[in-house]
Amino acid sequence: MQDLQPRAADLLAQRLYEAGCRHAFGMPGGEVLTLVDALEKAGIAFHLAKHENAAGFMAEAVHHRDGAPAILVATLGPGAMNGVNVVANAMQDRVPMIVLTGCVDADEALTYTHQVMDHGQVFQSITKGTFLLTARGADVITDKAVSLANQPRPGPVHIDVPISVADTRVKNVKRRRLAKAAAVSPKGECLEKARRWVSEAERPIAIIGLDVMYDGSRCVVQAFLEHFGIPFVTTYKAKGIVPEDHPLCLGGAGLSPLADKHLVPLVEQADLVLCIGYDPIEMRPGWREIWDPEDKRVIDISAVANDHYMHQAGLNLVADTGFTLEAIAKGTSARETWPNGEPDAAKLALSKDFPIDEEWGPGAVIAETRAALPPETLAAADSGAHRILLSQMWRCAEERGLIQSTALCTMGCALPMAIGLKLAEPDRPVISFSGDAGFLMIAGELSTAAELGGNPIFLVFVDASLALIELKQRQRQMGNRGVDFDRHDFAAIGRAFGGYGHTVRNRTELRAALDEAIKADKFSVIAAEIDRGGYDGRI
Repeated sequence: MQDLQPRAADLLAQRLYEAGCRHAFGMPGGEVLTLVDALEKAGIAFHLAKHENAAGFMAEAVHHRDGAPAILVATLGPGAMNGVNVVANAMQDRVPMIVLTGCVDADEALTYTHQVMDHGQVFQSITKGTFLLTARGADVITDKAVSLANQPRPGPVHIDVPISVADTRVKNVKRRRLAKAAAVSPKGECLEKARRWVSEAERPIAIIGLDVMYDGSRCVVQAFLEHFGIPFVTTYKAKGIVPEDHPLCLGGAGLSPLADKHLVPLVEQADLVLCIGYDPIEMRPGWREIWDPEDKRVIDISAVANDHYMHQAGLNLVADTGFTLEAIAKGTSARETWPNGEPDAAKLALSKDFPIDEEWGPGAVIAETRAALPPETLAAADSGAHRILLSQMWRCAEERGLIQSTALCTMGCALPMAIGLKLAEPDRPVISFSGDAGFLMIAGELSTAAELGGNPIFLVFVDASLALIELKQRQRQMGNRGVDFDRHDFAAIGRAFGGYGHTVRNRTELRAALDEAIKADKFSVIAAEIDRGGYDGRI
């Protein structure tokens, strides 16, 4: 007679399904076969990637579309270690991720050492928590992991699963669920001070961060900014929380010294700075302590207490963004802001520094691509010089319209992210932007793109150089060392993996390639060849 009692792995998988998870990514080994079987039986499709690091980025991209925690599956030893980069990225980029690794049983580990290591010890510093699954505690442990991963600020949680535990049948399971904490808003003296500061501000400015993506306050944020006439900057991760064609939008900030030349002085001129869900882990050192809270009024509304010391505030509100802004706005009168028009002047200067009408070069590639593809296109950016330029020029009409590694800034993320986006949103156009070095790191995942189907577009900036590092070398008057490599036929690589390939050297060729790729029945690689030094003076 068939035993209908669930395995511990089934309890784990069922809780993840309950959390909204429908996709898991990884590479199986003998130690995780039961896990994979349980995930599939629970209704969570397991997708085979070619490297655990890429699998994690595919999982992250799916999370950005469905809101459920990402799932990375890795076998013991080298499999788990291959995922370290993407798990660290999830920790710094605030991505809820459940990291499932297989391990040998404790008694086995006493005398068997092949590939055996302490996964929990490795993942401890790059996750919010790490658990060892037990049979009777499988449901509780998984609920703890899901709750911890989603709690502000989100991040990865690791569960190590011993082989025999995954297979163990569990009787009389009492399911437990951690109650969701109620959102809070300020009151009393702090609230009255915030209202007074907002009503008295003549030159207010807002900096919006990724907390807003997770507390569902986007509409309230936009209404608040419009009511009080507050121009705003977003971090790169928060691009599109308020559509970037909004007249109050000053664009993204984070890594561009060229943009900072206009945005930082504007912040310095402000008489009130509103940090709205602003997590400065994305920002470069030029944004560190750019105001003195003794001299400038600063209201910091955040999901967690400010312990990063990138900036300080005279009023720190650890509260729900939407509820807090509604409480501040209630009964608070608005006034005309920035009577001398400094934000408009800054926007004009930014448009001149990031032109869209160049004949050719990285800026022209971005401008032409944005013009050619539909507004609903989803994009992923790899790390490198092109990402800095792209983050200033690629306008987003929705949050998560452009996803990237903004805190860890890891290379090789864009292509697998695009694969995940296309899997989650098969009817929307999807494109990734990679430098040639980052693309070479991850080119094997083109096979995954072919296997999963769809027609994502993988655009590669080809200049045969680590352009950002080479630029820094020259700025420090150092010789050219270890930053240049050969030009390769990326279009041919795309065709070799079963897709289409195009090499383009001007706007006309790029537009034609994009027109073909958007209508194609499978993925396309577009290699945009640009001159070395094309980013000079542009980022």
